[in-house]
Amino acid sequence: MTVSRGPAPRTGPEHSPDGAVPDQAGTSAEVLERLGRSWTWILGSAVATLVPGVLVLVWPDETLHVLAVLIGLYLLVIGSFRFVAVFARDGHGERLPGLLIAVLYVLAGVLCLRNPLQTIAALSLIVGVVWLVSGILTLYTAIAADELPHRGVVLGLAVLAIVAGIVVLALPAESARALTRLLGLWLVLLGLAEAALALAWRAALRKSGITGRPETYPSV
Repeated sequence: MTVSRGPAPRTGPEHSPDGAVPDQAGTSAEVLERLGRSWTWILGSAVATLVPGVLVLVWPDETLHVLAVLIGLYLLVIGSFRFVAVFARDGHGERLPGLLIAVLYVLAGVLCLRNPLQTIAALSLIVGVVWLVSGILTLYTAIAADELPHRGVVLGLAVLAIVAGIVVLALPAESARALTRLLGLWLVLLGLAEAALALAWRAALRKSGITGRPETYPSV
């Protein structure tokens, strides 16, 4: 999930409907910054969370190996989304939590893919810690950010991630099937919440006339 403050007054080039600046050459960092400010990038992150959630719910009888690979790929992809979202934040103080979240997701993804035959407890621990820590960091960013539109949505998503992490850590599944259902359910819930966040950001951009320099929502 990415956090944005409200769009600023008209001080620069107009943005396209997704919040990105069209036809503006720049460095790689500037390209990533414009991409991270786009509501479609947030929506893409939501889809990347929803798809594995739906897959593990539709095929609950798959082996622990398949589940670990799916979760590992999910963590790596979301880590990439979070990394790009970091460039959409202005101050280093706001970028640090986002960078920590991105690194956490990538490291967890590597752990899942490096040893996909790990135990159910190990997989639960990895995913639970990732959701819990990222939720806490998102909660901090949402509270600390000034002029944050739809703050309630961001706070709700942060709390949802924290609850998901606590549930996974406190109620360890005794079988691969039970773990699959638990993780799939939370992935779908998180994906839907982030999709709602993307649409809220789109509405904020349209309401502001899609001008200025919008920033991004903190991600979970």
